Amino acid sequence: QIAAASGHTVVLVDQSDEILKKSTKGIEESLKRVTKKKFADKPEAGAEFIKTTLKNLTTSTDAASVVHSTDLVIEAIVENLEVKNELFKRLDKFASEHTIFASNTSSLQITKMANATTRQDRFGGLHFFNPVPVMKLVEVIRTPMTSQKTFESLVDFSKAVGKSPVSCKDTPGFIVNRLLVPYMMEAVRLFERGDASKEDIDVAMKLGAGYPMGPFELLDYVGLDTSKYIIDGWHSLEPNNPLFAPSPLLNKLVEEKKLGKKTGEGFYKYK
Repeated sequence: QIAAASGHTVVLVDQSDEILKKSTKGIEESLKRVTKKKFADKPEAGAEFIKTTLKNLTTSTDAASVVHSTDLVIEAIVENLEVKNELFKRLDKFASEHTIFASNTSSLQITKMANATTRQDRFGGLHFFNPVPVMKLVEVIRTPMTSQKTFESLVDFSKAVGKSPVSCKDTPGFIVNRLLVPYMMEAVRLFERGDASKEDIDVAMKLGAGYPMGPFELLDYVGLDTSKYIIDGWHSLEPNNPLFAPSPLLNKLVEEKKLGKKTGEGFYKYK
């Protein structure tokens, strides 16, 4: 959406036409919300903006067939290194030599993905934040092999789509999640020990630290399965780091399929 809205030609790729139709409809709805604010006094200009943006967007179910004419590939598939590497290995064969590959992963090593390709110098991380049209930040990740030219291109692209880029080396969780995930886990441990209720912890962090959501609300929003997946991955990398220790309560909720907002129950219940 933000790439198409900033004048880039975009091909959105997914596994089925059904998913793509739903995605395009979602983008259209999101654009309508944007134009209501952006073009409050000029409905005609707003309608034109939506039309132009959607014109920049096409869809495909075959990544290999569209990648040959692409300058930048941004991958945002399932958080599974093997699946990501398989995709990058395949696209590497079909993409033009100058094409830059980037992953939107929040927790996996970019270097390991780059090593699955022959373009280690043209590979980096572009980590956007949810919801992307609203959140201004992009973390631009460089591996030891990322060239200066690639890095600068990724920073320039981030600015071109209206975001504020920050740079980080390829370290677990980059900047935001490296600080945010241990904070959320520490909140769970505080609750597990019985030191405070989850409701009071949430209120305390919202009113005392000015956070828009408390840690338990945020865990439910992110998805408890996603949070567990991240912490388990980091724990296997650094088993002796107490910040990355798994939580029995989080594991139990995931086992019971109480994954947060998306399932109607996590730490809280949702109607």
